[in-house]
Amino acid sequence: MVTDAVLNYFNYFTEIEERFRQRRGSLMLLSTLDWALIEIWQDAGIPLDAALRGIDAAFDKYEGRQKKGRQRKVNGLAWCAQSVIEAAEELREAAAGTAAPKSDASAPESGFEHERIAAHLEAAAAALDRATVAGEACIATAVRLRQLAAAVRGDTGLSPEDITAVKNLEDLERHLTVLEGKLFAALTAAAPEDLVVRLQEHADRELAPYRRQMAAVQIRQVKQQFEQKQLLVHYNLPRLSLFYMSQQ
Repeated sequence: MVTDAVLNYFNYFTEIEERFRQRRGSLMLLSTLDWALIEIWQDAGIPLDAALRGIDAAFDKYEGRQKKGRQRKVNGLAWCAQSVIEAAEELREAAAGTAAPKSDASAPESGFEHERIAAHLEAAAAALDRATVAGEACIATAVRLRQLAAAVRGDTGLSPEDITAVKNLEDLERHLTVLEGKLFAALTAAAPEDLVVRLQEHADRELAPYRRQMAAVQIRQVKQQFEQKQLLVHYNLPRLSLFYMSQQ
């Protein structure tokens, strides 16, 4: 069962969103492209502090170049990508030779109660049951999500593998990431060729303003994340990650 003592690392997303919105000075919601970039930073192990420092540095530099009274708004998080990478490298250099700090094992789970996690998994399974594409993969994913939901609730008759899969939020999230990866592959294989091409063209248009601010490898990763999310939207299928769990 997911432990109550695990650190809620999902704050990574919300902290970055809040800092970007504060520095931009508006209530603009992050785009699908922005969320894809944050996921890449998290997967790459970039510390939250580095991401926040990088955002601040990018805005400081950008605002310093703008003429007073003629400032244009930064329209996407990708403008901060290079500064975030630089901030992460600076932190790594500063930490060289020092012991890594111990995680706060007593930090609260902050809203990720067992019942809500199980409900999120069950709702995602129900949505996959209604899928009209890649039926075999969607059904198999739905079955697995219900097994994980049962393990989160602490139901009887669980396998050792299921118990291990939900021992903490990060382990559960890793399993959900694997399931999403398999689901994306099945959806891409089943989708019509013209749909995939349109999604790729859409991603290229969205990325065009940021190509000078991002490295080639970042562009490839963000484009892939963006296309995968748009494919789910097209088929009205859910995200499995706990970050997308309803806050109600």
